[in-house]
Amino acid sequence: MKFIDTIKNVWKIEELKNRILVTLGLLLVYRFGAQVVLPGIDASELANLGTQTQDGLLGLLNAFTGGAFANASVFALGIMPYISASIVVQLMGIAIPYLQKLQKEGESGRKKINQITRWLTIAITLVQGPGYIYNLFATLPPSAFSGEISQTVFVVSSVIIISTGCVFAMWLGEKITDKGIGNGISLLIMVGIIATLPLSFVQNFSSRVSGDSGGMIMVLIELVIWFVVILASILLVMAVRQIPVQYARRTAGGGYEKNVFGSRQYIPLKLNASGVMPIIFAQAIMFVPSAVASLSDSEFSQGIKAAFSDIFGLWYNLLFALLIIVFTYFYTAITVPTNKMADDLKRSGGFIPGIRPGSETSEYLDKIMSQITLPGSIFLAVIAIFPAIAVKLLNVQQGWALFFGGTSLLIMVGVAIDTMQQVNSYLLNRHYDGLMKTGKNRKAVA
Repeated sequence: MKFIDTIKNVWKIEELKNRILVTLGLLLVYRFGAQVVLPGIDASELANLGTQTQDGLLGLLNAFTGGAFANASVFALGIMPYISASIVVQLMGIAIPYLQKLQKEGESGRKKINQITRWLTIAITLVQGPGYIYNLFATLPPSAFSGEISQTVFVVSSVIIISTGCVFAMWLGEKITDKGIGNGISLLIMVGIIATLPLSFVQNFSSRVSGDSGGMIMVLIELVIWFVVILASILLVMAVRQIPVQYARRTAGGGYEKNVFGSRQYIPLKLNASGVMPIIFAQAIMFVPSAVASLSDSEFSQGIKAAFSDIFGLWYNLLFALLIIVFTYFYTAITVPTNKMADDLKRSGGFIPGIRPGSETSEYLDKIMSQITLPGSIFLAVIAIFPAIAVKLLNVQQGWALFFGGTSLLIMVGVAIDTMQQVNSYLLNRHYDGLMKTGKNRKAVA
């Protein structure tokens, strides 16, 4: 009943209710657009494209776009070019002084960086768009294309439409962030992933019960393992190490009065401070070996292409896990400013017991972050490659295996927790306003 009461309280808060409705409406627009086929293509002739995207890297990309890639949709590239552009801009921010300067300029700098990311997104779609269209020519039968327009006109118009679709999806994501609830871009990816989940489960269920593959017992075992991995992912996202902090201030006699704000003050350092970004970084790079190998017809290059096109293969997952560990350290280093944390503590009269304020505090926090990042990065890598383990050991169908960890599950868990925390913040804030107005603990009201 507590859950029902919470839902009622959410609905009583007018602003929160409107934000949720806006979010659901924009997500519905995105899902509708994923079903709109490019002009000039016969939707009934897309069977070969669906077969091509059942597994491998294209299967993963199709999952991220919610099936839009296999539908030859106006949203065929989804929001992935924007993700790629964001990664490039963040990496360039380490080496390019101009971007470093923008990062220090606060809100105005952030707006300029977002604008650079948008233009880079358009550039990436103009590169990826023709590749996608020519893949359609190579995959689909000639009867799938309308004979009323020339190939050149079709390619140019389709690239423009796909690029516009990507920009529109990016706009939807930003509007959800501004006017809705949660991170819009992350929600678009999560909704796309969830859209493929029911069909993947039904296909795996059918293969289990119709063939000699373990029947319902194996389905139940898979579901138990799936829920265990979900709980492990939640633990990874939410686990923190608390660093005790004391506060002191000068007294009239020149000494220090400790525990000014009480004795239970802590700095929460996350076991996985980088979230799913290391997986997204690593996933983007994992497309490179296969793409580069495709440029050559040599036996060695084709072997590389085959090895790194199989997302459930040994070499793919070994490199994937290594990159995740490396990027976890990298992203944690640029997102957890231990120097700033130490300076803020010093200015506010805070200190870690037994550690001098200033540089020693910064070094201590660096040491702690290094210690907890190692198990966090290994845990993250294991969950990321668990789909391959599920395929090899449990013989799970590849489409359903993508939800046994990996990027898909971690994005779903991370975005769900982040959105729930934002909703909870609205509830707590309204509860706090009510407390200030009446002096009593009461439920949230509109």
